[in-house]
Formats: sequence, C-alpha cells, structure tokens
Amino acid sequence: MNKLRLDSPRLKRWSLVLALLVLCGAYVSMREAPAIMTAVTTRELPVYNVDTEEKVLSISFDAAWGCANTEGILDILDQYGVKTTFFLVGFWAEKYPELVAELVARGHEIGNHSATHPHMSQLSQAQIREELRQCSELVRSITGKPTTLFRPPYGEYDDDVVRVSREEGYECVQWNVDSLDWKNLGTESMVKKCTKEVNPGDIVLFHNDSKYILEALPQILEYYTQAGYKIIPVSQLLLQGETWIDHTGKQHLSTPTPAPEPSQTPAPTV
Repeated sequence: MNKLRLDSPRLKRWSLVLALLVLCGAYVSMREAPAIMTAVTTRELPVYNVDTEEKVLSISFDAAWGCANTEGILDILDQYGVKTTFFLVGFWAEKYPELVAELVARGHEIGNHSATHPHMSQLSQAQIREELRQCSELVRSITGKPTTLFRPPYGEYDDDVVRVSREEGYECVQWNVDSLDWKNLGTESMVKKCTKEVNPGDIVLFHNDSKYILEALPQILEYYTQAGYKIIPVSQLLLQGETWIDHTGKQHLSTPTPAPEPSQTPAPTV
C-alpha cells in the first residue's frame, strides 16, 4: 500500500484546503457573533421588581371577573393608609364603572390589563395596540385619565407584547411576589407566600376577587408595616431616568457616564 510522504504535493494541497476551510469558518463566526450578541441583548423584558435600597414595595390587584370583595379591599387599604395599583380588564371596567371611579376617588391608580383578557403573545402587533387602546379609552371615559402601566393577562408576553406596549407609552409590569390567591389555598398559604421573603423594590400580585383576600390582606399589610416597609403605587416604585432591566426582570438605573475631565491645555491667546 502506497503511503503519502509528508512533503508530497498531494498532502500539501489537502493541508491548504483544510486551512482555508478553518479560516472561512472563523470568518463566518466572527461575522455572525455581533448578530448573535444583538439578539441576546435586545430581548424585551417587563419590569418584575426594582433595584432600590429604600424600604419600599408595591402591592397590585388584577381585576377581570368578580367584584364582591373590591369594597372590602378598599376599606382595608384605607385602614392601613395604603395606595396601590389596580390593573383592570376593559370588560370589567365597563361592567363596574362605579367601582372604577371609586378606586380613583380613594387615591389608587389604574393600570391596563387589556380589553378582553386574551393571550397577548398570540396576537398581531395591530391587535395588541387595539387591546391597549380600547381599555385605556374606557378607563379615561370613566376617570378622565389614561392608563400608563400595562400588565399582560396570564402574565404571558413575548418581545412584541413588551415592545409594542412601550411604543404605545406604557411600562410593561409583572410581579416577583405571587400570592397565588387565585388557587384558593387558604389564608395561611397567602400570608406565607407574601411574607416568606420580602425585599425592597418588590411587586406583589393579588386578585380582587380571590376567596381569602379579605382575611389575608390585613395580616400581610401588618407584616410589611412592622418590617418598616412603605407601600406605594407601582408608578411611584418604578425608577425614573435612564434605566435597564437585567435577565431576572429587575429594573436598574443606568450608570451615568462620567463627565470628561477639563482640558489642562491653556486656551490659545486671541
């Protein structure tokens, strides 16, 4: 059997071909790397919580179906001097306009929770805009104020949902402390989930029609108060100015660019 010599022309040709293939692969990888990095860094995320050292947090209520506990919730919030954010679905606001007006009259803010409570990530961009528009216009017709915060129904979103809502002037807001009150697991379960681990900048999720909310809410608010937390509406919790959101959904203030040092070169004499 013939063996290739190390200095044979055939072996040199194959070595050259292999080297060219390696170089081409490296070139393609280098060209694609910025695109890959861009795809990673441009993922759209809503705000789940806020980076702050101040002992503040927000509680929020989603309202889509019933209303039986809403007045009781408002009375408890008044008792503790708490102002918060209610994310309303359009058909709920249309059905209970007197409650929408009372929420605002008692000092709470209204967030947009869509018009019909759809799976927003399954909608086109035009449909997403329409869901936002219909809900906001309905709230404005009752309260005189538009909505500026948006929470996607079911907590479902994709890049389009977050990007379009921001293009429409909203901040897209989720939560990082979930009471799971919709599961109706009992008062003790709700209190435990909302107090087990609490940190500055947290956003807590409740629903206005959950079964045990009137029993659990006073205990949760008492815990936050005793722990030294101030409870504020979501819009007041969000950071102002240039911000960025990390991979967990935490909102941070952007680090200011340092001002350039004054030039030490003497100014020319005119």
